[in-house]
Amino acid sequence: MKTFTPKPADLTHDWYVIDATDVVLGRLATQVATLLRGKNKPSYAPHADSGNHVIVLNADKIALTGNKMGKELYQHSGRPGGLRRDSYAWLLANKPERIIRSAVKGMLPKNRLAAVQIKRLHIFVDGEHPYGAQKPQVFEIAQVSQQAK
Repeated sequence: MKTFTPKPADLTHDWYVIDATDVVLGRLATQVATLLRGKNKPSYAPHADSGNHVIVLNADKIALTGNKMGKELYQHSGRPGGLRRDSYAWLLANKPERIIRSAVKGMLPKNRLAAVQIKRLHIFVDGEHPYGAQKPQVFEIAQVSQQAK
């Protein structure tokens, strides 16, 4: 039996919608990274771009466990003096999409393919998105935060 290698004509990019209300950040990021890489498809190959588009709604309603509100998220621009640090509490109030994007980016491979895959991540603070014409499928995350109950 020969190993199946997907050709560019075999690759499809589906659309998924995830509601992040009361979902723990780590659980959300693992599911989103799996969908972005295309690991949910039987034609998955690590070197092929078989990833999906993922729309995350209600980014400001994610659940942070532990003492993350007191911790900080660091980001460096690569230029001298370009270190930026913001607390998770400030980011959750002002830029919650940055929390999710950095968590998902850390779970993607460290190569050129990851740059293509992270561009397919669309994060929105409210419950509306402009991608209705693509007919995205709803992706349910089964376990929500225990603190939200």
